[in-house]
Amino acid sequence: MIFKQLTLIVKDLEKSIEFYETITELKISRRYKDGSAEIAFMTNGNGETEIELVCTPQMQKFEGKGFFLCFITDKLDQMHELVQAKGLHPSDIRSPDVKSRYFYVYDPDGVSIQLKQPM
Repeated sequence: MIFKQLTLIVKDLEKSIEFYETITELKISRRYKDGSAEIAFMTNGNGETEIELVCTPQMQKFEGKGFFLCFITDKLDQMHELVQAKGLHPSDIRSPDVKSRYFYVYDPDGVSIQLKQPM
């Protein structure tokens, strides 16, 4: 069994697409409307990562904290500077051990995103 995708119900599809394209470097693989819902699938292009963004007025939106999504990057310092420049208020870069460095930033709907660079 493998994990296929994560679906996030979002308030503003365009803001969410911009965030995930810029911060996680995912790209739109499919986008369409289904009734009142607007849907965009974001992927890394290799089939390893897929997030479905759904914007629809009827569905419950994410509220609160309690989980985060982790993305691996080989350019942590550059990404940290980028999110600071965009005014997204990332955490400081943390290095709890010799095997990793990471920071957190929130997406437009309050989902905590961790960008991590293995050492």
